[in-house]
Amino acid sequence: MKSKERLQATIAHKEPDQVCVDFGSTAVTGMHVRTVGLLREHYGLETRPVKVCEPYQMLGEVEEDLLDRLGVDTEGLVGASNIFGFRNENWQPWTAPWGQELMVPADFQTKLDDNGDTLIFPQGDRDAPPSGRMPTGGYFFDTIVRQPPIDEDNLNPEDNLEEFTVLDDAAVAWYRTEAERLSGSTRGVVAGVPGTAFGDIALVPAPFLKHPKGIRDISEWYMSTAIRQDYVHAIFEKQCEVALQNLARVKEATGDVIDVVFICGTDFGTQTSQFCSTDAYEDLYAPYYKQVNAWIHENTDWKSFKHSCGAVYPFVNRFVDSGFDILNPVQCSATDMEPNRLKSEFGDRVVFWGGGVDTQKTLPFGTPDEVYREVRERVDIFAPGGGFVFDAIHNVQANTPIENVVAMFKALEDVRN
Repeated sequence: MKSKERLQATIAHKEPDQVCVDFGSTAVTGMHVRTVGLLREHYGLETRPVKVCEPYQMLGEVEEDLLDRLGVDTEGLVGASNIFGFRNENWQPWTAPWGQELMVPADFQTKLDDNGDTLIFPQGDRDAPPSGRMPTGGYFFDTIVRQPPIDEDNLNPEDNLEEFTVLDDAAVAWYRTEAERLSGSTRGVVAGVPGTAFGDIALVPAPFLKHPKGIRDISEWYMSTAIRQDYVHAIFEKQCEVALQNLARVKEATGDVIDVVFICGTDFGTQTSQFCSTDAYEDLYAPYYKQVNAWIHENTDWKSFKHSCGAVYPFVNRFVDSGFDILNPVQCSATDMEPNRLKSEFGDRVVFWGGGVDTQKTLPFGTPDEVYREVRERVDIFAPGGGFVFDAIHNVQANTPIENVVAMFKALEDVRN
């Protein structure tokens, strides 16, 4: 099979010729720039600076030669602007605090503060307050909360809707150009569409806006989902209208290129429990997920991708009932998320995209042999019958020993041969 055929078979719950693999198609299935650079060096690929394709988490672009070497079956079709509100274009050199030579977009504008932390500016505007901070000794940015004092009597949902707009002609043209670029690809295509991420906590602080209004503090937002549900509903209702229009515009611009669409990264699980009850999910989130997924299934051949970290076992059936086809990152270390249990109970109804190796313990702190064994075990559990795309559990982090990352790919290579 070609990679695109392999992905299409997998997400249709048909067993492909070999396990399908994703690394780098989304902001939750990637690798840190440091890891990408070390992999290029390990495999003897051309020496060149890695591009920072997702600056918030400092994820590295996995270029064609490395995709081939790693046996990756997917690639991404991302929107016009990244999470800090500027386009990935007009690349220029930048030296990371840990000494790595990288390539960043021209609007990747930073400065050091008095503590030596690296600050980054929304839309590359140095006259705006910085929206991200990379602490000294850190490897990615944390959001800087920029929330005005809350006036409870004058809260306006429109303030939390500033970023949710219908794609303009320039943004649609971007999608069209990217689709043309990918039209001849033999890999499966995973796309993102603006407006579909209801309450995604990475987006609530709006690091892409220069002067965000409304509820932007993460703690305050979580409290709002319990004590200001009318306010949240008002946001989601309008956002859903925008999302449906954007889905239609992206479909028109991209034709049949897309295989999977990344809908939402809202996390419902902690390490041991959940952020909300299943009843709260049904009332506050499910109505909008169902509208988005219904449009997708009625108008396209796309499969819809739901990301949620943590102990989401109680939600899996509800995700499926909401129309989601795919669950990521399949955090098997969380409570009630044992691989065998997930596969036996849900394997015929949801595609597990991830779960291939634990990125909290085994991959960063285990031995290469332990990594190898865990990868083989997870493939043996999840792969039979299709419905499994191999990826680590969320992004591979900066200081993960490269010998462990290589062991992961060696296990995949062996199981595929």
